[in-house]
Amino acid sequence: MLTQTRPEPLRSPLLDGIADAGIRHGYFTRPGGVSGGLYGSLNTGTGSADNPDHVRENRRRVAEWMGVEPDLLLTAYQIHSPDVIVAREPFSGERPKVDAIVTDRPGIAVGASSADCGPVLFADPQARVIGAAHAGWKGAFTGVLENTIATMESLGARRDNIVAVLGPSISAANYEVGPEFIERFVSADAANDRYFAPSGKPGHALFDLNRYTVDRLTKAGVTADALYRCTYAEEDLFFSYRRSTHRSEPDYGRHVSAIVLERI
Repeated sequence: MLTQTRPEPLRSPLLDGIADAGIRHGYFTRPGGVSGGLYGSLNTGTGSADNPDHVRENRRRVAEWMGVEPDLLLTAYQIHSPDVIVAREPFSGERPKVDAIVTDRPGIAVGASSADCGPVLFADPQARVIGAAHAGWKGAFTGVLENTIATMESLGARRDNIVAVLGPSISAANYEVGPEFIERFVSADAANDRYFAPSGKPGHALFDLNRYTVDRLTKAGVTADALYRCTYAEEDLFFSYRRSTHRSEPDYGRHVSAIVLERI
């Protein structure tokens, strides 16, 4: 895993299908960075306890792959909210506390950090408007996906032209939740019961975050898909908050998934 010397992100066939519009994207994985130990090796999490110099170098490598300067790889201070910001220049000072970033400016890569939660990349190839959202259960449940779409529309996008793809996130097989979690979803909409399967533990269930996210995107009127890669199960490729918790590790790395409008 750690012998790879440069990032080689996963890609979405759906987003690759609009690459002719000058839109570049990548769902970055663990290999290709300089961090060691439990952060090995492409940890881009500025909120981790990793060596800050290593994080900066890792982010520089991601920015280079995306074709932008390091200060134009924009990620927010994520707080599991439904909030979205429009970015048209580098952030000055502290990063905004939001969970999605939208732009219509070429040369700015917008990204979402994750380590089990769902990174969703959005693009309208005709209006040339893009976005990146961090959608864990709370963000997806409270509307970050729909708010990202609405913000893109405010910049001229049309939802029937938008494609949105969920990147690597925790799969249902590894996402056991308790009765309060289940009740929250089913109370909001009885149909949400279909996203839960028995886990074998009384009162608990396995939650399908991938399906829930894609269904919400589709219901919102965009063309949606997912990579269906599990961050918990595929340790060589992905960081996982839940896996690190189960192992009582002191911290965990974060990936970044990013998208950029290339200058054409």
